[in-house]
Amino acid sequence: MVSRKRQQLSVLIMSTFAFTVCFAAWMLFAVIGIPIKEILALNETQFGLLAATPVLTGSLIRLPLGMLTDKYGGRIVFFVLMLCTVLPIYLISHSTEYWHFLVAGLFVGLAGGSFSVGIAYCARWFERQNQGFAMGVFGAGNSGAALTKFVAPALVVAFGWQVVPQVYAVAMLVTALAFWFFSYDDPEHRVHSSVTFRDQLRVLKDPRVWKYCQYYSIVFGGYVGLALWMTKYYVAEFGLGLEVAALLAACFSLPGGVLRAVGGWLSDKYGAHKVTWWVMWVSWICLFLLSYPHTEFSIRTVNGVRSFEIHHNVWFFTLLMFIVGVAWAFGKASVFKYISNEFPRDIGAVSGIVGLVGGMGGFLLPIMFGALLDLTGVRSSAFMLLYGVTWVSLIWMYLTEVRRADVLDGHEIAQQPAKA
Repeated sequence: MVSRKRQQLSVLIMSTFAFTVCFAAWMLFAVIGIPIKEILALNETQFGLLAATPVLTGSLIRLPLGMLTDKYGGRIVFFVLMLCTVLPIYLISHSTEYWHFLVAGLFVGLAGGSFSVGIAYCARWFERQNQGFAMGVFGAGNSGAALTKFVAPALVVAFGWQVVPQVYAVAMLVTALAFWFFSYDDPEHRVHSSVTFRDQLRVLKDPRVWKYCQYYSIVFGGYVGLALWMTKYYVAEFGLGLEVAALLAACFSLPGGVLRAVGGWLSDKYGAHKVTWWVMWVSWICLFLLSYPHTEFSIRTVNGVRSFEIHHNVWFFTLLMFIVGVAWAFGKASVFKYISNEFPRDIGAVSGIVGLVGGMGGFLLPIMFGALLDLTGVRSSAFMLLYGVTWVSLIWMYLTEVRRADVLDGHEIAQQPAKA
């Protein structure tokens, strides 16, 4: 008989590994999309749509997958989901037209729905005081974005882009089989059979759910959007080769994934609110600096006209991106700590809708990045957009949590009798 502790550990390790592979496949077009863009002569908006297409289905399916996980358990749902993506990933290598890639991308995007399955599956295996850490460890599978940036460019350079989907398809099949043989199921983790899908959806009327959607749209949606966009950004802005550009882009993607476990631990220790509040402020400051475009200007002085130039060099830019990646890793964990604390019986449904909205942000942002670049010609307009989204989150958080806490504290103080 396998001990409960060993089952917990096995479920967490295999779920995290499976999610890492799924996320790597989800980000596939971030790298192979660059040679495809050149072959098909795509503009920036078309490239953004290509890169983001898998994110669309991966986002839309998160809510139903979360509900299915609550109803039937995470093990079977996760396994079947991975098997469904193997053939679509392989077929990318045989695509020749733009619409072929878009259709294949829609089916590959199913892999992104694995998040709402795994997060609920793992959380229920752990005690409440350790759920933040467990969900953070699982969420570290976001580092699959960095894995793609390490593996895919090397395969592209050595064998051509067509080999990459074939390798990923085999990896997904092997991962699905390993997950099935080394994970466990507990019938106690499923919702009561009398609970209908309509009952599960009632929780979506709670306004807190939509507030957490807004938070997640920046810490996860922004992460996915930039993970898809940054390799190309480095190539175009700094004139780097594909391998070097992908490596520097991983300086954002990697901490944005692996440090999520630290964010879960911090959320367990200090609370979801404190961690999220500081995440938003750090993001706001860094995105303000990243938003500043390459600027040249002249001023008239007593000694004549003097010209100045302001721009980020590649190392300062990468440092700022690294800081944003760390902040968003903590934020992704803290948002789901809110959910596990306040919706313990509906983790699947709530994480599904929050993940859906966050993923939709990841789908829309690359398209908006491309459209803004086509419209303005300013590459840093991508960061201007993210700066605005972060500002909305800060205002909403202040009005509903920070200010409300101050008012409640003042009311409690006023109700206390004066000391003699």
